[in-house]
Order: sequence, then C-alpha cells, then structure tokens
Amino acid sequence: MTDVYRATDSFPKREVYSLTDQVRRAAVSVPGNIEEGQAHFSKAEFSHFLRHSAGSLAELETQLLIAHRLEYTGHDQTKAA
Repeated sequence: MTDVYRATDSFPKREVYSLTDQVRRAAVSVPGNIEEGQAHFSKAEFSHFLRHSAGSLAELETQLLIAHRLEYTGHDQTKAA
C-alpha cells in the first residue's frame, strides 16, 4: 500500500481529486476490508468482506493500468504498486 502512495505522489497535481484519490482509496480499502471482515464472528461475513477486498483490488489494478497508459507511472513502478 505504501508503494501506491509513493507512485501517486508523482501524478500530475490536476489528478489530486480524481485518479490519485481513487487509487489511494482503493489501495486502503483492500486491507481495510480484510481487517473489518476478521472482526466479524462468522465465516460467511468474513467471506463477504474478502469479496469486497477482491473487488477493490480489481479496481486498483484497473486504475494503475490507466495511470500507466497516461504515462503517470513507469512499468516497474506500476508492477511494484
């Protein structure tokens, strides 16, 4: 997650309230949903939160691909994030 924050630091300032914010929110959502799911007492609820986490991860991957295509990140930076 910290790699995502470092990668988005180099995004253009015009992206602060759009792509930068979306990427960071998706990145934080992944571990956040896992932790929230662990706090619940049933396996079904935990599975529910894991599915949300997987969705956030897919969203993050798409956003990083967009950032790469816009040349906001390099190939290695995109892979590391």
